[in-house]
Amino acid sequence: MSERTVEAPRPTLKTIAFMTGLGVTTVSRALKDAPDIGEETKRRVQLVARQIGYRPNRAGVRLRTGKTNVISLVLDTDQQIMSFVSDIIYGISEVIADTPYHLIVTPYSRSRDPLEPVRYVVETGSADGVIISRTQPNDPRARYLLEHGMPFATHGRTDMGLVHPFHDFDNYAFAQIAVRQLAAMGRRRLALLAPPTGLTYYAHTVDGFADALNEVGATEVSFNAVSIDHTLEHIRGRTTQIMRRSDRPDGFVSSAAAATLAIVAGIEDAGLKLGRDVDVVSKQSSDLLHLFRPELLVVNEDFRLAGEELARSVLGWIGGKDPSSLQTLSVPGAVDTR
Repeated sequence: MSERTVEAPRPTLKTIAFMTGLGVTTVSRALKDAPDIGEETKRRVQLVARQIGYRPNRAGVRLRTGKTNVISLVLDTDQQIMSFVSDIIYGISEVIADTPYHLIVTPYSRSRDPLEPVRYVVETGSADGVIISRTQPNDPRARYLLEHGMPFATHGRTDMGLVHPFHDFDNYAFAQIAVRQLAAMGRRRLALLAPPTGLTYYAHTVDGFADALNEVGATEVSFNAVSIDHTLEHIRGRTTQIMRRSDRPDGFVSSAAAATLAIVAGIEDAGLKLGRDVDVVSKQSSDLLHLFRPELLVVNEDFRLAGEELARSVLGWIGGKDPSSLQTLSVPGAVDTR
């Protein structure tokens, strides 16, 4: 006969109370960081809780407070931006680590209705707040969440006249900085690998690129048949085609690091050399691009910071702060030429 494994009972508030010699109410308030509980008591209770692996019963918490203590991050499963997913999750997790909140990832495919996962979270009451990305100018998810009173934050801005928390990277400024850098290096025929047209930061990027072209007197070489949402092989092939033309660009601005790898491959497939025949300015969220090709020019976008700001925004709204005070914009630094 095989021996039957008996699971140890799950630690409870009573377990911590017994081990610390405190009352259950005191233990509960210490874990919630209540202001009327002394700091030494809080430290002792929280230490014991960590040591025994205590986790609050979410069903019980919801019955008592009406809250789930859950933040839902709605993510596109087709997302290809290097380190975007891991970095944004890391940033969110850093902020909520010292709170009662937990993070769940709610995936969806962009081939399906993007409102579906948001509707599910709201209708099932499975989270207290939501974070969404790939934000559109007139985003039905933001409108739906506002109409149903669900706290949320968007990675990127909307343009629909509604106030809500967001964190964004200033892509208008990025495009301007990139064009100015290329112009300073003598590049005059510039191509932009832009975000997909349906997203808000597409307009920001394209406007910044166009305004900077006028400022420096450079010319655009159209590259609008492809976006960073296309496969890397497609971007590589289109780059090779454009670089074999007599009026080929001598500079690229790329909106994503992964796409930049494909641009470089396409340039080299056409028999040209990066840094001699053409220069590329790209966004990146890690140091990978300079390891790949030192000649690349990069502007850093911090996705961990984005995760942190989005988490603070959602928690702030849940805590009763004015949504208009929970909006942040990250300004790009100078181009890193190494």
